[in-house]
Amino acid sequence: MAITGTRSTGHRELDWYADLFTTYLAPFASDDAHFYIGGAVGIDSLSLLWLAGNSKSQITIVAPATVGQQPAEARQAIARCRDRIGEIVELGAAKLHTPTYFARNRWMVDHAAMVIGFPRDGVEGASGTWQTINYGASQGKPRLIVPV
Repeated sequence: MAITGTRSTGHRELDWYADLFTTYLAPFASDDAHFYIGGAVGIDSLSLLWLAGNSKSQITIVAPATVGQQPAEARQAIARCRDRIGEIVELGAAKLHTPTYFARNRWMVDHAAMVIGFPRDGVEGASGTWQTINYGASQGKPRLIVPV
């Protein structure tokens, strides 16, 4: 499963996200499941921490360039979960900008059987989260959309 979601998560408490992931990720987090996570702040880091602590599912982090170029909070989450991350894919983009993130998102969807999206509630449009969800739709992949 490819996980995508908003970077803006400060409007909810951490316990709220833990309950959300228990409801919407836990049913998919079997021992043989494989999650692709973008390695950014927000939903990426929160879902990584939850999956690492609450499942035995495989986890792959996908960075558009390198993990070292991710924000500090994201790097810390990755470091904290390093023993649970099966693979880190660094796509090696020369420049971090919108097309680079969209390419990362497409890579994750191309490797996943399903997309689980956590977009910001009430905001639909051209965000990376919606681009990923819509790309999954164009590939005929099932999508679970959970507004946060």
